[in-house]
Amino acid sequence: MTASQPPIAYMARTRAYYLALGYANPYAWAHYDTVPFTPLDRALAATRLTLVTTAAPFQPGKGEQGPGAPYNAAAKFYQVYSGDTATDHDLRIAHVAIDRQHTTMTDSGTWFPLPRLRALAEQGEFLLAGRFHGFPTNRSQRQTLAVDAPELLARCRADGVQAALLVANCPVCHQSLALAARHLEANGIATVVLGCARDVVEHCGVPRLLFSDFPLGNAAGRPHDPEAQQQTLRLALDLLLQATAPRTTWQSPLAWPGSPDWKLDYANPERLDPAALAGLRQEAEAARLTARQLRDDSLAPTFCSL
Repeated sequence: MTASQPPIAYMARTRAYYLALGYANPYAWAHYDTVPFTPLDRALAATRLTLVTTAAPFQPGKGEQGPGAPYNAAAKFYQVYSGDTATDHDLRIAHVAIDRQHTTMTDSGTWFPLPRLRALAEQGEFLLAGRFHGFPTNRSQRQTLAVDAPELLARCRADGVQAALLVANCPVCHQSLALAARHLEANGIATVVLGCARDVVEHCGVPRLLFSDFPLGNAAGRPHDPEAQQQTLRLALDLLLQATAPRTTWQSPLAWPGSPDWKLDYANPERLDPAALAGLRQEAEAARLTARQLRDDSLAPTFCSL
């Protein structure tokens, strides 16, 4: 494999992976022929911008969530949350299916670039909204469209937001944020999705995508590389300004360091023996049940007596 190899086809890869694990009902990814588009109608310096993330606040007592942590379904969240952009936050991505073989979750700047965005706002590049927003990674497109995206829009409107950067992590994160971006754009808020799973986002259909051909979990730039992270954010801001039509994808010129063989490894059943697949099936089933229970508990209706 050479550096000129195309991006991973995540929809096909994950389909083959779950079929190999014994799940015979392939997931139907979101797809739309038409894409809403809101051009930015003001100078960037006069634009109030927010950050949307699929990262989760660290939850002590919910298992491993730090650098090198295994996939941890117990740390998932299923409701939109918000946080103060004036302070730093400990957000992590152990709850989503990033590339754990080629990235180690040691630099949150690759998935939650709030400190770097705050610095750019302090330089007068744009107006940073008072809150950032956490968006659930949910396989249920109905829940995303009917509940989560309208809630995100309401919070953005309450903050006077005109634009949003949405930073994706796992394949389903990319779909969830693509759906969120579509909803924001249809309601007058310009967006850029920052992602590493190009096929998932483009299949769904979004106004603007900044694609970084990196292992999942690094959509905001290479880890421990401040210049690369700065360049990634500036590219996203330029794309916000310069796109003139929907389905505009820019690819970052930055390359992942070292061998491009990382593209062969992620969720690739051809590189796993039967014993490994059996173990992964057990892990996947345990995670599925944990996530389902957490989702049911999180979204259960609340009743009050009068």
